[in-house]
Amino acid sequence: MLDLPTTCWPNPKLIMSEDMEEQKLERVRQQVRAFPDFPLPGILFRDITPLLKDPSAFSDAIDLMEAHLRQRFPKIDVIAGLDSRGFLFGPSLAQRLGIGFVLIRKKGKLPGPTVNVSYTLEYGKAELEIQSDAVGGGQKVVLIDDLLATGGTMWAACELMKKQGADILECLVLIELKSLRGSEKLRPVPFYSLLQYD
Repeated sequence: MLDLPTTCWPNPKLIMSEDMEEQKLERVRQQVRAFPDFPLPGILFRDITPLLKDPSAFSDAIDLMEAHLRQRFPKIDVIAGLDSRGFLFGPSLAQRLGIGFVLIRKKGKLPGPTVNVSYTLEYGKAELEIQSDAVGGGQKVVLIDDLLATGGTMWAACELMKKQGADILECLVLIELKSLRGSEKLRPVPFYSLLQYD
């Protein structure tokens, strides 16, 4: 756990005007492409690879996430990223905040003692796990992923954190598909998304 000096939390450099915030958000939005009928007919896939290729837009996304968390929470102990795209945003965000990052992985991917949770998918079951010493009881955790659809995987990640006795401050994503109502599955855990699509 890291207690940051009050001069660093919140970071005065990240207090941005509404106009600046909207400009950054628009630059991020412009780097998300839509591909119809992928991976199956009827699905509109939101592709973040252009955002990852654009260092300025990616930095804008991290700026927005960092500013949101600093304004909302006086203390965060760890960022926990979901396999696998949560690994793209989580470490950069954790580094900005001066805190640690932990992996939430699919079963069988982590060495050593682990804790796991099973959850139901549309056509079967899956399991998520973390190393048993990754998060301690009472630690304040933010969960992060790139996208929230039906909410099943994020819900399982929350259950994993609860098993460890962690205090889940928020679930944070880049993109929310609102028509799938995944955030309802997470209640009462707070949820925040940078971009929303129907």
